[in-house]
Amino acid sequence: MKAFLPVALLLAALPALAQDIGALTAETKKAVLPVVPKVVAAMQEAVAEKGVAGAIPVCKDQAPELIKAKRQETGWDIRRVSLKTRNAERGTPDLWEVRQLADFNIRAANGEKIDTMEKSEIVSIDGKPVFRYMKALPVGDVCLKCHGAVDGMDAGLTAKLAESYPHDQATGYSKGQIRGALTVKRPL
Repeated sequence: MKAFLPVALLLAALPALAQDIGALTAETKKAVLPVVPKVVAAMQEAVAEKGVAGAIPVCKDQAPELIKAKRQETGWDIRRVSLKTRNAERGTPDLWEVRQLADFNIRAANGEKIDTMEKSEIVSIDGKPVFRYMKALPVGDVCLKCHGAVDGMDAGLTAKLAESYPHDQATGYSKGQIRGALTVKRPL
């Protein structure tokens, strides 16, 4: 009888947990997702004004600053990650993120729209509950200029990318693929 008590308590808590995940997801999206169109708009503006090579600092420096401002505002761990990193220091996914990115790729291969792909979950990290959220980021037109096929890039851009990102793995994408994801860890 004692063995069934923890299971019964867990089952009783499931509806509340699901409601909490829904509320946490909505709150997280409202707070964090507005940074994505800001990054895209900054890239589009920089490409129009400075050309593709001149826009590299936006992705390298300005986008991380926008995300850093959100981290400071919320107190949450917020990053952009990818299975093919451009900046390994900032963009290397942890195991949970690798699993979600792999799942996103499977879902995309099965026809799911990338714009709708996300994952929310409460996990335990160092014995403490943490809310995890991840939103897939598709490759758009502006992304292809630096993340597309290398043989389609001019030599000046290739040299600038190699200078800025000596261990770059983030090329060879085509429009509509998953470039990576925006990921959030919120302590509860």
